[in-house]
Amino acid sequence: MRIRINRVHYPVVVLGYGRRAGIWTQGCGIGCEGCVSRDTWDPDPATEVGVSDVLDWCAALPDDVDGVTISGGEPFDQPEAFLALLDALHAWRAGRSRPIDLLAYSGRSPAVLRARFAEHLARLDAVIPGRFVAAQAPGNRWRGSANQELIPLTPLGHERYDAEVERPAGRTHLQLGTDGDRVYHIGVPAPGDLAALEAALARRGLTYEEASWRS
Repeated sequence: MRIRINRVHYPVVVLGYGRRAGIWTQGCGIGCEGCVSRDTWDPDPATEVGVSDVLDWCAALPDDVDGVTISGGEPFDQPEAFLALLDALHAWRAGRSRPIDLLAYSGRSPAVLRARFAEHLARLDAVIPGRFVAAQAPGNRWRGSANQELIPLTPLGHERYDAEVERPAGRTHLQLGTDGDRVYHIGVPAPGDLAALEAALARRGLTYEEASWRS
């Protein structure tokens, strides 16, 4: 099975509990206005990799990984490949020495996910569904806008995320990663954060040739 992947990153510490593996899928047919990840929208077949390749990357992670966050893009736009990835992640985490939760983002509503993607939800510990709505930004530290919910789905999900469900909007945090000449942001920026970062870099003589949030 092959799946379109934009990037992977470890450690991610701003998109869920603890130290996490981050997997961003490629392709999104929802296209929320104000999305800061427009580079993940195009369902480019050149980004396809084997699910086994993603699992080989996971297998090389250190023992301190606490979870996996799958975002995008829209993971549920590749339902068969996403299900295969979740099954493979289940098999992988069963052999790890500590509990690993699986958290996914989706621009689809909770009702749509329950009606059309019950198999996927049964393999996740938590999900953050709903379109990003710029007028309701920011959400809390893991949600882009206040309309989005954090929904625990398993005992491990409840253990790790119940305290976050009602957390009010507050300060968010970002990470930076690099891939060759590309710099990418990880996390949920508040309105104005990326423009402020760009201005701060410009004052130091650094400029972006391209920026996905301005595409």
